Amino acid sequence: MVNLIWVFLAVSGIIYAAFNGTMGEVNEAIFKTLDESVMITLSLLGVLVFWLGLMKIAEEAGLLAGLAKLFKPFVRKLFPDIPENDPALGYILSNMTANMFGLGNAATPMGLKAMKELKRLSSSDEASRSMITFLAINTSSLTLIPTTVIAIRMKYESADPTSIIGATILATIISTVAALIIDRIFYYRRQRKLI
Repeated sequence: MVNLIWVFLAVSGIIYAAFNGTMGEVNEAIFKTLDESVMITLSLLGVLVFWLGLMKIAEEAGLLAGLAKLFKPFVRKLFPDIPENDPALGYILSNMTANMFGLGNAATPMGLKAMKELKRLSSSDEASRSMITFLAINTSSLTLIPTTVIAIRMKYESADPTSIIGATILATIISTVAALIIDRIFYYRRQRKLI
């Protein structure tokens, strides 16, 4: 559905520009934006490789396992339907850890694997309680170090690219708590309807 919306927006914009006589400006904007997007992608690639390398070092040193062990009791309370040593818990913990370090692109494959494992545990075709909770947490994305945003700010020569860390932590804590509250409210409302 989202693909159709983007196609509609692009096509309607081009048709409007053709009838308005502004195709030259549209072409100029497209090529200028393409050039800039390639440069941003290349600069972000370096930062992502750096942080993924640090994540690999942290994984080899046992830091990620330590973080996973630290957060496991909390995650067990959020996902009571998942059996104790199920692989889904490991993928969820890995996804959450990567998101905390602002590595959304690195967290995506782990999130997809977590959803696949949660689907395996579900007995119906509908989204399970754990799937909905995981989606809410993943969407709110608790972040401690917003590496991608810092990289973009560095690319555009910000005077203090890391000044957003405090605001990011506060905003993502609020969004994660709100997501969990809303998730629980809707879960308990569904449970009351079933009774």
